[in-house]
This record gives sequence, C-alpha cells and structure tokens, in this order.
Amino acid sequence: MQPYPRPGSFEEKFVRSGGHGGQNVNKVATTVQLRFFPALSGLPPEAQARLKSLAGSKLTAEGDIIILASEYRTQEQNRQAARARLAGLIERALRPPRRRRATKPSYGSKQRRLETKKLRSDIKRSRRPSFD
Repeated sequence: MQPYPRPGSFEEKFVRSGGHGGQNVNKVATTVQLRFFPALSGLPPEAQARLKSLAGSKLTAEGDIIILASEYRTQEQNRQAARARLAGLIERALRPPRRRRATKPSYGSKQRRLETKKLRSDIKRSRRPSFD
C-alpha cells in the first residue's frame, strides 16, 4: 500500500494566516488546514492505532487528524507541505516499531551504582548519633 493518503480520506480547508506576506496576509487564505480521516484511509487497524498515538495533539475527539501548514506565503506550497507531513506521519505508522533487545547492566554500571549506594550509606551513617 502506498503511504500517500487516499482521495476521500482527507479534506483541505484554507484559512487566513498571520506571519509573512505584508498587507496580502489580511486578504488571502494561505494557511492549509488538512483534516485526515483514518477510518476512511484503508490503513490496517494496527497502523491506525499507531497513527493516532503518533498524532498527539493533532488528534481530535472524533478521531480525525488535523494538520496546519502556514510556513509559506502561497496556498500551493502550504498544501504540499501539509500533504508531505501527513504522508510522513502515515509512513511512520505503517512501519512497526522495533523490538527492544533485552540487555543486562554492564559491569561498570553495576560498580557505579554500588559506589553511589556506599557513599549515600556513609553519609547517612555519619548523621547518626554516636553513643560512645
């Protein structure tokens, strides 16, 4: 399956943006608000779950993903930027996470841990009252 979103699984809306553009910024809607519908995307369920966790604050209560792009002064450049960001997000969701290889603590890390434990123990022992 291609990572690019299917037609019909997203909609684009253009809104006014701040930033660069001078007086033009008040007249032209250049910011792209891309709304992606994972349920209509045809992605496998496990990829949809990963996509929702990767989306973070871009995820709405309905389960849609909203991507805003306003880096550029033209609508077309912002549209391409938003679609590229969405494609990257989908690509990451399609790739299953690597399994962690279990490792044991190294000899040096064990020694450092024991050394700090000993130092902490000595500090606490020195605080105790001595009854000589």
